This record gives sequence, C-alpha cells and structure tokens, in this order.
Amino acid sequence: MSCLFGSGSALAYTGAKWNLPEGVTEMSHEVHHLHMFVFWICVVIGIVVFGAMFYSVFAHRKSKGAVAASFHESTLVEIIWTAIPFVILIGMAIPAAATLVKMDDTHNADINIKITGYQWKWQYEYLGEDVSYFSTLAAESNRARQLNSGIDVYTVPNYLVDVDHPLVLPVGKKIRFLITSNDVIHAWWVPAFAVKKDAIPGYINEVWTKIDEPGTFRGVCAELCGRDHGFMPIVVKALPEDEFKAWLAEQKSKGTEVASAAPVAAAPVPAAVAVAAAAPAATEVAAAAPAAAAPAAAGKSKDELLAAGEKVYKTNCIACHQAGGTGMPPTFPPLAGSKVVNGPKDAVIQQVLHGKNMMPPFPQLSNDDIAAVTSYVHSSWGNKGEIVQAGDVAAARK
Repeated sequence: MSCLFGSGSALAYTGAKWNLPEGVTEMSHEVHHLHMFVFWICVVIGIVVFGAMFYSVFAHRKSKGAVAASFHESTLVEIIWTAIPFVILIGMAIPAAATLVKMDDTHNADINIKITGYQWKWQYEYLGEDVSYFSTLAAESNRARQLNSGIDVYTVPNYLVDVDHPLVLPVGKKIRFLITSNDVIHAWWVPAFAVKKDAIPGYINEVWTKIDEPGTFRGVCAELCGRDHGFMPIVVKALPEDEFKAWLAEQKSKGTEVASAAPVAAAPVPAAVAVAAAAPAATEVAAAAPAAAAPAAAGKSKDELLAAGEKVYKTNCIACHQAGGTGMPPTFPPLAGSKVVNGPKDAVIQQVLHGKNMMPPFPQLSNDDIAAVTSYVHSSWGNKGEIVQAGDVAAARK
C-alpha cells in the first residue's frame, strides 16, 4: 500500500494528471503537440469505426428482417482499407521522425553535465567546471517513509519527490546530459523537459534540453532499479543565467573536489564510463563541504555513537544490509562477522565515503553521521571493530 501511495504522490508532483504535460521547453511543447495530433487522429478513427459498427448493428438487425449478404472479397474495398491506414501512419510518422531527430541533436551545447545513477541517488558533474555533488531523497521524506515512523506523510512537503541537493541549471542555454550508471539500470526522467533516458552501466546515453522559464521541476527514476527504487527522485532548479553563474561561482569557492575520471566521450565508450564510474573515490558533495571542513567535534561516548549510528543505519543501510546485518548475498554481503568490519576502521570509513562494487558512496553524510554508523556496525551482531569519531572521518576525507 505504501508503495502505491508513494507512486501516486510522485506522479502527482511530477505533473502527470489526465494528459501529457506541456512542459517548459521547446521539445516538450513539440512532443505535446505531436501527442495531441495523434490523439485526435485516433479519436476520429474511433468515431468512424465504432459509428459504422453501431449503425450497422442498429439498422440491419434481424428484427427488421435484415438478411446477411453473401458476397465474397472486394478488391476495391481491400485497396481502400489498406491505403487509408497507410496514409494515416505516414502522416503520423513524418512529424514524429522529425521530432526524434531534434531530440537526438546534442551538438553545440552550452553546458555539459554528466549524470550517474546509483542505488539510490544521483551524482551530477558539471564537466569542465570542477563542480560535482550527489543528490538524495530529502531527509524529511526519508524519515517519514520509514516503517512505524509515526509521521503523517500528508504533512511532508513534496513527499518522496524532494532532494537535499537539486540539479541547478540556467534558463535559455542548451544543456547536454551524459547519462550513465554505477550499478544497475536507472532512468532519468523529468516530464516538464520531455527528457527520459536510461542510465546503463558501462554505456553513455546523450540527451539535451533548453529550459524556457525559471522554476523548480521534479522527476523520478523511471526504471525499476531495486528495492528502494521509489526513493531516488529528481529535482531541477532552473535559474536566470546571472543567478546560475553566481551559484556556480559559489560552488567552486567551496573547493569541491571532482573525481579524477577520464574525459567522457560523446559516443558510447564502455571503458571511459568504467573509469568514470569507479572514480568517486575523491568525490565530495558540494553542499556537504562545509561540514567536512569544519573542525571535528569533541569525541562522543560509545553509547552516544551507537544510539545515533542505529538511526543512520536504519535510514541509509538497512535496505541492503538488513536489520540483523545479514545482508543479501551475493550482491550485498553480510556485515555480521565481516572481515572488513572487524578490521582497521579506516577501511570501513573509506568504503562508506567512496563506495565499493554495488555499494554507492555516501560522502553527503556528515562526519558525525559516518562516525556514528561505522561505530554502530563495528559494535553490532558480534562484531569487534573500533569506535570511530568524527575526527577520524574528517581525516579520511582529506
């Protein structure tokens, strides 16, 4: 039931009602017009076909003494009912093909953004600008979605379709997206832009948009990508060009580190994507940078760390590693009795920060949260790892 409600909420907030949204881009308007053109053709066909059927049934019913005709095939009739659908299909195919050609024309873009899908978040990299960050489900929605949270989801603004760090884009500029995935197949979909592309591991899909008006536009992952598929929304904030430039300058001033990935190719190049997908080892979330750079707080007691760590674990880790730390082998190995968990604390901190294999990175978590959840994992299910403080995490980020 909660999944159905979440899906309905997401559809409502992404603009889907009874018809295809017109959107805020030239392409979305063109797609909408094409959709309505085909829709009305279908309406006319339906009226003609069903009208003829109903008239025939009514006017030639047996009670009026109608007798069934006994003729066979008619060459003229067959030519007519073959030619008419052919003409209709050609009439629809020509404008549809022209629209598809425009949608695939990513040349002469003003901005290039690489989008990488993770279970369950998005990473946005402004290529050539040294700005990169992760975008995850907003904390308020994340708390409300937890089982027995006690929170009325109707009181949560933009429930399940809000994020901590939206993708910020300028208005009036051609923006080229390079979309890939770090783990499984995702799909980046923003209805207001008429943009939906699969994010496939080892492959780069290209698409573009040019936003006509400022505002906040929401989307969702449109591919069933795992247990928490419904909890990786997309939020795009479109700003006037001068405001976007100011925002971009601010992100650069924060000293955001970008993964040292190989340049992204314009065409599908699996090797380049593999390098890019493995690169987040040095990536930090732009908005999380102040927390990482702040002086480490005084060490907390073990009880404080475990209490806080349990909350972080239930919010971010339980879906894959399960409540008892048993994991879901072979994709998500158990934490209980793990050699890594019971080994040096630095190895676990690095894995939380940078991810490994199917595990996505979590650099957006604060130093305190990572210290708490690492300590909790180290001390639960019979594990005998070390207690971790925020200062240990701060040192590992450098």
